[in-house]
Amino acid sequence: MKSLSVYRGTAWDSLSGNWGSAAVFTLVYFAITCIASSIDITGGIITMLLTAPLVYSYNIMFLDNLRSGKAIEVQALFEGYNDYSRITGTYLLMVVYILLWSLLLVIPGVVKSISYSQTLYILRDEPTLSYNGAIERSMAMMKGHKMDYFLLILSFIGWYILGIVSLGIGFLWINPYISRTLAFFYEDLKSEQENRIIA
Repeated sequence: MKSLSVYRGTAWDSLSGNWGSAAVFTLVYFAITCIASSIDITGGIITMLLTAPLVYSYNIMFLDNLRSGKAIEVQALFEGYNDYSRITGTYLLMVVYILLWSLLLVIPGVVKSISYSQTLYILRDEPTLSYNGAIERSMAMMKGHKMDYFLLILSFIGWYILGIVSLGIGFLWINPYISRTLAFFYEDLKSEQENRIIA
């Protein structure tokens, strides 16, 4: 695996020329999510049912843009709804698992959320996988790399603070930066796994 600075530096450089469209993309994503949350009287269930494909599409857009240079366009936010049941079902199952592990203690919940962190990318690359299959594939990919992922997320704490200090406006650029970095991390994991299989 590469160093944290390499992931972050490469992600930053790769967003050159895309910062404006990424910020607009993120603004629309935040707006829809906030609207869904504001009308939800079920404690989050409706929000998850409505926005799970949105969460998927947001993250996958940065992966697709990384791979092919595909333009970051607002309409791409809604592509996940074309495969609604598979994406939403897997996302909800993942959330349920994390909540159940969190009932034990906070740390097991955090560890499992890291183990499941590649699930949405796997749904993109493995169209025949869903539910436990995608989650288990993520767990297999993350074996030996959970600390790498945790430290990568932790390295953005300064950016999170900046986003809060800017009254949330900074997250229009911080979120794309983080999402692109995590997409690079996934590509590295996937490449490592494929090389291991070939070897």
